[in-house]
Amino acid sequence: MSSSNPADTPSTKTTGQKQQRIFALVGNPNCGKTTLFNALTGMRQKVGNYPGVTVERKEGTCYGQHGEEFRIIDLPGAYSLNARSPDEEILRDVLLGRREDTPAPDAVIVLLDASNPERNLYLATQVLELGLPTILALNMIDVADSQKIKLDPEVIREAFGVPVIPMQANSRKGLPQLRIAMSHSDLPVSPLRIPLPDDTQELLEKFSASQGGDKNPHHNDRAALYLLDEATKKSHSNNDWESHLIAARYDAIQQICENAVQQSTQHGPSITDRLDSFLLHKVWGWVALIGIMTLIFSLIFSYAEIPMGWIDSGVTALSNTVTALMPPGDLRDLITDGIIAGVGGVVIFLPQILILFFFIGLMEDTGYMSRIAFIMDRLMAKVGLNGKSFVPLLSSYACAIPGIMATRTIENPKDRIITILVAPWASCSARLPVYLLMIAVLIPESEVPLLTKIGFMLSLYILGTLGIFAAAWVFNKTFQRKVKTVPIMELPLYKAPSAKTVLLHMWERTKIFIRRAGTIILGVSILLWAAENYPKTPGADQSTQLKNSVAGKIGHAIEPIIKPLGYDWKIGIGLVASFAAREFFVSAMAITHNVAQDGVDESDVARTLRKKMRNAKRDDGTTPVFTPLVCLSLMVFYLFAMQCISTIIIVRRETNSWRWPLFQIAFMTSTAYIAALVIYQGGQLLGFH
Repeated sequence: MSSSNPADTPSTKTTGQKQQRIFALVGNPNCGKTTLFNALTGMRQKVGNYPGVTVERKEGTCYGQHGEEFRIIDLPGAYSLNARSPDEEILRDVLLGRREDTPAPDAVIVLLDASNPERNLYLATQVLELGLPTILALNMIDVADSQKIKLDPEVIREAFGVPVIPMQANSRKGLPQLRIAMSHSDLPVSPLRIPLPDDTQELLEKFSASQGGDKNPHHNDRAALYLLDEATKKSHSNNDWESHLIAARYDAIQQICENAVQQSTQHGPSITDRLDSFLLHKVWGWVALIGIMTLIFSLIFSYAEIPMGWIDSGVTALSNTVTALMPPGDLRDLITDGIIAGVGGVVIFLPQILILFFFIGLMEDTGYMSRIAFIMDRLMAKVGLNGKSFVPLLSSYACAIPGIMATRTIENPKDRIITILVAPWASCSARLPVYLLMIAVLIPESEVPLLTKIGFMLSLYILGTLGIFAAAWVFNKTFQRKVKTVPIMELPLYKAPSAKTVLLHMWERTKIFIRRAGTIILGVSILLWAAENYPKTPGADQSTQLKNSVAGKIGHAIEPIIKPLGYDWKIGIGLVASFAAREFFVSAMAITHNVAQDGVDESDVARTLRKKMRNAKRDDGTTPVFTPLVCLSLMVFYLFAMQCISTIIIVRRETNSWRWPLFQIAFMTSTAYIAALVIYQGGQLLGFH
């Protein structure tokens, strides 16, 4: 997806001769906002970040009843306009028209979870009081029905004076009615004004007077409430007024719900309660989690083999075609040995990565991901991690970059820094190619059962998780936090997943992976091939040429440092190259071992690489390079090392300082070196090889 450019965003966008109306999409977390955004915009989306912060910015285009074009800004999920974190500040400031890089919306769509109306109406009433034209969309009416909750849209419409649309976003029910409402040029502004407590009213009047008259047309008397909180923090004023205001708002909401909501008494536990009695059990919850992870890894090792074979055959056929059509020479070798072997060596793992992304999307959309966070809470609380650290850490198992970006929801700055520092130790998808290659070299499929391979993968994920706990405990003690934050975790009701949402999640990750393969990995593949083939040594064989090349000299230069880990200079070349991206280690091995040359006569490139690595010898010509201990040492090294420039850049942007990413590189690389050293040297002392 292309990134949106705020500098090119006018306050009002035009399409042809018509103005394009801008809608802000607002709602609580887990209310189905992403599903609705995807249903409205489809593939017409742009994803980037707001300038100055790593808060995701999603915009899209949709069409109204008569084909008119609307622009939708999907704002971060929040429970209140009283900002406590960067993403909540974005929500507040966009609605108030305070961000120069983002246009103020012409109207707002507030999405509510119909199965939990009181909690969702808290944010909704705040938005309605701002004076913006608003549509209320009651989502998850099917879930509400299953909970015996009946909402009367007419009563809500009369109470708030705005259109109310019942809908079920995952099955697109109510979507036509929502488009019709969006097409109305005269959307009403709610007259709602919940009475303020006396202390809040007095404080608000003083604050408004101190501002000297706000001329912003998007501000009204109630807009100042959400700037007042910021001002009282700076002046260290007593914030009791806020608790009084919260109580007053919930009292008003409760009165509305008494007339608009009917809830029948349930006989027996709900489906969610019955599922949670098992999935959140102290013992069976862990059994279920391990079982699900085992299923995912079994699919990664088994069903992914078919599409991997197709990719492998395509890579081999492409290499053969280039070899047949082009005359011998450096250009042909660059294309076959450098580009095709380097990029193909990574792209082949795409089916396995897609399986991982599919299940992550499935668990997020059904509500099970929150249960995993709840289970992990018992362990993480013991090492001092904040309750809001769970989602960023879980996201990091797909990719550390969105995981680190997700720390914006953490209010305490030190909790946020700790989460950022430990997030890259979650075994992200970029590590999968390295793990899978080394497991294949270590234990050939014909000799070892599938469950043994799954056991290795589970062990690596568990080891990384334990590393997160240990590092968080150390940082928690070191930073000596004075203020402890109370973890607040929401467990949404289970719901049927939206196929479109899950597939779009996979598509977004696939595009990122392919773009990475076509840019970073392609570029580094070309540079590495050149480094291994220049300067030329006239009359030298392949091995001598590699030793005398730029890459060979770099490998030999660092060999004394990595030799205690069991690595030779060729592995050193892969370690240096993979700082661009962890998965590039696979490409580096394919290029260094000249896979493309032998791949012409092999059935596939991947099998050729595994074969050549198993048969690789050290410079003495007799000692194997990739012994079991070396394979294990490499997997552990890549588990803990910071081998990702993109992550380093994101940490720099997120913390606004080079101090933290440099510290992160130092402690992660040191830990990786020591852990790999213990594996290799300890194994040798025990008589293993």
